[in-house]
Amino acid sequence: MIHYQTTTENITPEKLKGGFCVGWRTPMTSERHMQVLENSDYIILAIDTETGNVIGFINVLTDHVQAAFIPLLEVLPDYQEQGIGSELVKRVLAHFKDLPAIDLMCDPNVQAFYAKLGMQPAAGMIVRNYESY
Repeated sequence: MIHYQTTTENITPEKLKGGFCVGWRTPMTSERHMQVLENSDYIILAIDTETGNVIGFINVLTDHVQAAFIPLLEVLPDYQEQGIGSELVKRVLAHFKDLPAIDLMCDPNVQAFYAKLGMQPAAGMIVRNYESY
């Protein structure tokens, strides 16, 4: 069974291990992952109630007035294709439904996933400094 929570209460770096950030040039350590969650304005964690481990998460940076940005949505490979990622996105979109803008950047191969959830493709600009961590 999956439990969803919006805090890091009872979450330790040990509960974040297991293969997040697949395909990343430099995957986050569990400690860095914990920092990301703690420093985000809003998070939702998907937790496997049998193991107590985090198996998916989404985080948001926001001014709570005009815009929210979703930097990360991750579900462990063994838990993908079960609707967990969709549920995380739906919950964020519902929580921030009154904001004029909810944005995220993603690769073209996952745009269809977000389109099914009501999001639209858009152009954007980025800077990436992968060597900084």
